[in-house]
Amino acid sequence: MAVKIRLKRMGKIRAPHYRVVIVDSRKKRDGKVIEEIGKYHPKEEPSFIEVQSDRAQYWLGVGAQPSEAVAAILKVTGDWQKFKGEPGAEGTLKTAAPKRDKAEIFNEALKEAGSEPKAEAVTKKAKKSEVKEEAPAAAETPAAETPAAETPAAETPAADAEQQAAEGDAPADKA
Repeated sequence: MAVKIRLKRMGKIRAPHYRVVIVDSRKKRDGKVIEEIGKYHPKEEPSFIEVQSDRAQYWLGVGAQPSEAVAAILKVTGDWQKFKGEPGAEGTLKTAAPKRDKAEIFNEALKEAGSEPKAEAVTKKAKKSEVKEEAPAAAETPAAETPAAETPAAETPAADAEQQAAEGDAPADKA
């Protein structure tokens, strides 16, 4: 039986993930496998590659043939060089920076917020309901405290007539 080391496709339509598998060469791409020895996620930055080195060395040692894609992956991880006995067995695998803990990020943001100077509150526009509530409060103030410009409308015509009569300018209706 001819054994191959190849990729088994998984994932969504435009977001593929692959498993590095050992399979009989006569099986389908995603058919029954003998063993899974790794993972490959090409869409991540940098690409995620994880291969069980000891299992890959075993299967290469017993004669399993890697596909072109798997051979490239094994060269990146350094497993192919180790198998062939070539220098550069460390490989050129890039790893992503480890993600920070959410609690750590929160505590850092909390410290930054605590050290910043407090800005004055911004006054928001009053809503119509708030304006209606303030209007009766203004009407309740005593007449002595209200300025002449804010006198109620009922008192305004009489006061105007008295001022005009004192000045000698009578309204046209009364003349």
